[in-house]
Amino acid sequence: MQTFANWEDVPIFDSEEAESVFWTENRPALRLMEGAVSDNSEASESVTVTLRFDPRMLARIKRLARSRYLNYQSMVKQWLSERMEQELKER
Repeated sequence: MQTFANWEDVPIFDSEEAESVFWTENRPALRLMEGAVSDNSEASESVTVTLRFDPRMLARIKRLARSRYLNYQSMVKQWLSERMEQELKER
């Protein structure tokens, strides 16, 4: 079984059969799963923010999230977190 370390490595599936084959052969890395279910105090305290998206962009984000069995807001937070880590590493 192969492990992937980034949600972007999960393809958009053409069929349920293709999706079934992918999940039979692949699994998310532990780091991704821990990031999705964090119990530290920083993650449990949250602040509401408002972002404005073009309706087409939001529809695409929601479609991507659905294909990954994620809530779109959680996926966007994960993307921001991953990008923030990347930016901090590049300093």
